[in-house]
Amino acid sequence: MTTISPQDSLIEYPSDFPIKVMGKSHPEFAQLLTEVVLQFDPAFDPATVEMRPSKGGNYIGLTFTVRATSREQLDNLYRALHGHHLVSVVL
Repeated sequence: MTTISPQDSLIEYPSDFPIKVMGKSHPEFAQLLTEVVLQFDPAFDPATVEMRPSKGGNYIGLTFTVRATSREQLDNLYRALHGHHLVSVVL
């Protein structure tokens, strides 16, 4: 496994970093994923979540702008979001 040093990162830490999450519409989608985000960024403000339903209303896209403090934090957050059963895509 290759180790990436902080010098290899294209992101300067700390910084605000948007993460887009998409999945099938569910009444608790935003709330459940906000709880995941808060585990990795306790200062995250849930009022800042951007929501975009699909044209047909079957899917929803969320944008979370987190305060990224390290590559490890972002990697762990991506894994947690991607592993959630309601999530289809994380960008």
